[in-house]
Amino acid sequence: MNFETILFETVNNIAFIRLNRPDRLNALNQKMINEIGQVMDVIAADESIGAVIITGNERLFGAGADIKEIKGLNSPVAVHAFFRTSEVMFSKIENLNKPTIAAVCGPALGGGCELSLACDIRIAAENALFGQPEIKIGVIPAGGGTQRLPRLVGIGRAKELLYSGDPIDAVEAFRIGLVNKVTSVEQLLPEAKKLAQKFVERPAFALKMLKSAINQGINMDLRSALSYEMRCFEILFSTEDQKEGMSAFVEKRQAAFKGK
Repeated sequence: MNFETILFETVNNIAFIRLNRPDRLNALNQKMINEIGQVMDVIAADESIGAVIITGNERLFGAGADIKEIKGLNSPVAVHAFFRTSEVMFSKIENLNKPTIAAVCGPALGGGCELSLACDIRIAAENALFGQPEIKIGVIPAGGGTQRLPRLVGIGRAKELLYSGDPIDAVEAFRIGLVNKVTSVEQLLPEAKKLAQKFVERPAFALKMLKSAINQGINMDLRSALSYEMRCFEILFSTEDQKEGMSAFVEKRQAAFKGK
């Protein structure tokens, strides 16, 4: 598939999405939002894909929403239509039935930061910056920044970042739990690929159930979440992979998962 604002390819059962608007600092415009949403649908339907890596280039992940485009929105109705599309796209990433990794070089600001927050895991190069600077132009994040960020790093730290609008570097992002790992620029993609490959080798349906248990459970009360977790566990006993995995464990051999 050919896109105007992103590059998409699949290698060894891993899907790679590279933001590709270098002339506009990889800013999220309507075209990019639509194209990321389209490719998410393709990935969701392709059972051969086991993990997804979203990245930018060595200098930049994403500078945020395309302010020139947004400034032209002249009513709350137009604003709602624009950001409803972005909300749908972010939700497709967050709820994709496969693991997603944001590999971040350089600034990930505003919508770029929110794009990384929608992913399951964030790996940052040493030159990465994370921030939600929307307050500095008189608005607030509208792509999940006020909701996903507090759930990830805690309310107090999230409020400091959101109220100030100031970015933090990769080391601080790691310290507060915003990113899982910090690497050199050169090792960013190799590390992301290594982690993605590990996910690819896991039983695919069990990973789907695991992600669902986490994503759904976090929005439930504890008792309901524990009940949902048990239902997911029970469902897995109807899969070939569960039988293979337990047999391999007992027989002290490597399991051969089929994603069934």
